[in-house]
Amino acid sequence: MTRQTSTIPRMLNPIQWKNERLILLDQRRLPNKIQYLRPRTVREVADAIITLAVRGAPAIGIAAAYGVVIGAKRAITDCRARRAADMAQHIDHDIDQLRSTRPTAVNLFWALERMRSCFRQLPPDTPARDAIRRLESESVKIHLEDEACCAAIGRNGAKLLPDRSTVVTHCNAGILATGGIGTALGVVYEAIRSGKSVRVYADETRPLLQGARLTAFELAHHGVDVTLMADDMSAALFSRVAVDAVIVGADRIARNGDAANKIGTYPLAINAKFHGVPFYVAAPVSTFDLSIASGREIPIEERHADEITGFNGRTHAPRGVRVFNPAFDVTPRRLITAIITDRGVIRPVTETEVIRVIGAPAWRRR
Repeated sequence: MTRQTSTIPRMLNPIQWKNERLILLDQRRLPNKIQYLRPRTVREVADAIITLAVRGAPAIGIAAAYGVVIGAKRAITDCRARRAADMAQHIDHDIDQLRSTRPTAVNLFWALERMRSCFRQLPPDTPARDAIRRLESESVKIHLEDEACCAAIGRNGAKLLPDRSTVVTHCNAGILATGGIGTALGVVYEAIRSGKSVRVYADETRPLLQGARLTAFELAHHGVDVTLMADDMSAALFSRVAVDAVIVGADRIARNGDAANKIGTYPLAINAKFHGVPFYVAAPVSTFDLSIASGREIPIEERHADEITGFNGRTHAPRGVRVFNPAFDVTPRRLITAIITDRGVIRPVTETEVIRVIGAPAWRRR
């Protein structure tokens, strides 16, 4: 067994804002290479999100918020903006560009609408550099709030695990995906910090192997007892090993509690239900979209066929074969034991309980 640490330090910070510059850990290169990106334009931030250099719903929102600041600075240098009024059209264009990057993760839209609202509250004659400082302050606030949310999710979720626990997770919902210690993995880290013994089985998470490349890497780096398995092995595992919980993250949660997460989550939930294993979703309140009634309304991103037909530049499928490649699936609320949020645990998972725990919508679409 791998020795477990008593505390979990921060590692390989995926998003940094230093000296008014955005620094992103390029997660496409992990685990073999540690490389950072320093985007200078909104287009470069958008490309980092689209290509999964930065990924994870909370992290995407944070990166996009900093992207708005980068765009605001370009408004001064490229358009010679002097007042907030001169920047308005530029800011709206940048936000719309960032909104178009990935359709499923609602944290992206939540963070961008906060940035838009922050800007629109400024008097039109606000000096441009003062407007930039206000936007920068708001983006840093979004980042720090996510760090606090992750810590709260960890505390709320750790209470659900026995002193000796075996946990299954899918994709990566840890430090690499958030502004803090993670959502699903934040529960694991906090349980270990509180003195519990936790071992984790991590799905490889095809087709881009975020579980193999990122989750296994992150957990092993922190001394957590982790075992990697293929996505289709969960039923076999549940039939042979006493698993205490499945814990996953989410990219968008509907008002009734249906949750969208990385493709492969739904079958994992079905297997857990059949074998009587509690299935938990861990996510901050910003992941809830109360404007939609159920998971049927969640837009599902369809990604490029190359992700299925090959990997790392090598093709392993016949030329011209048709490809089905949704990036996410939706787990119905009836398969979810509880949703662990920064404001508390939602159980049972019903619309009434969702509203009771998280309160009124934090934002509304335009």
